[in-house]
Amino acid sequence: MVKTLFEAMLLVFLVIYLFLQNLRATLIPSLVVPVALLGTFAGLYIAGFSINILTLFAMVLAIGLVVDDAIVVVENVERHISEEGLAPREATLVAMGQITGAIVAITLVLAAVFIPAGLLSGSVGVIYRQFSLTIAIAMLLSAFMALSFTPALCASIIKPNQHENRLLGWFNRLFERTQRAYMTRVHQSIRHTPRWMLLYLVLILGAAWLFTRLPSSFLPEEDQGYALAIVQLPPGATIDRTIGVMNQIKNIVVRNPAVTGMMEIAGFSFIGSGENTGMGFIRLKPWGERTKPDEQIGPFMAWANHALSGIKGARIFVVNLPTIRGLSKFGGFDMELEDRAGLGHDKLMQAQGMLLAKAAKNPALLGVRP
Repeated sequence: MVKTLFEAMLLVFLVIYLFLQNLRATLIPSLVVPVALLGTFAGLYIAGFSINILTLFAMVLAIGLVVDDAIVVVENVERHISEEGLAPREATLVAMGQITGAIVAITLVLAAVFIPAGLLSGSVGVIYRQFSLTIAIAMLLSAFMALSFTPALCASIIKPNQHENRLLGWFNRLFERTQRAYMTRVHQSIRHTPRWMLLYLVLILGAAWLFTRLPSSFLPEEDQGYALAIVQLPPGATIDRTIGVMNQIKNIVVRNPAVTGMMEIAGFSFIGSGENTGMGFIRLKPWGERTKPDEQIGPFMAWANHALSGIKGARIFVVNLPTIRGLSKFGGFDMELEDRAGLGHDKLMQAQGMLLAKAAKNPALLGVRP
């Protein structure tokens, strides 16, 4: 993630130079980004956060937001210098008088979007709090820099760019053609406003319809190259019997072409410990070598659960490892069946079997097990 952070900063520098084509002007946003990120680290320390995958990911995304304010300032200053012939200091004063309100408004809007996500409770709040507040801190610092540090750099560094960059002439010609085509489409849209508003309404309704149809979950399923086999034998089963079942499981799963091996543990599992429990870590081939659809983690788990259901005297189920360790058992939900009428154990087991049979036929449920 640290490498990604530096790669993002380098790409930002290259893209800015591609459009501004002025090394001095490009240098200003490139200086603002690391200063804003350093200030964000200080904000993380004050908030009691650590440098982790969530905060670093937030910083990677924040780079694109942080640099926006600086680019707006630099571009407006350059426009006044090139089009009106103003000196850098006067151009900076005029530009800041025009865009100060816009910068403050953009910052407040983004803060209003991200800060509430950090106030959520429960596990969702734990996930999003550090992520959202890191972006909010970076945005506030970005606005402060755009109103103070960036104008000072513009007034002292930017010089009139009198020579066209011949090396990037091809890009300028391509950009001008794209701009003309875009303006043509804009004029056409303005002349046919009702038609485009109708299309916009259709897109909104389509998005709403897709939102109601797409499946939802707490965390997305992720192919991590491993699957977990959970084994439970009847109470009183010996460790030797458990080891025998684990060996049967290994002999079956290693026949699958997607599997490279399995590490089995008898006497312990994530659902409890004892001589009648066990688990196995099934190692799959690297993602690049698993090109067939049935070699992906979902179809493999379905195959494994079906293949292992023939082992007698044990309950075996294969699950995917949680995307974020500690935030999920294995996904899904639990149900409990209660004998309120006092019909006895046999009737309860019969009702359980009927319930599981009906649940297994439901296409929305996967991996139904007692």
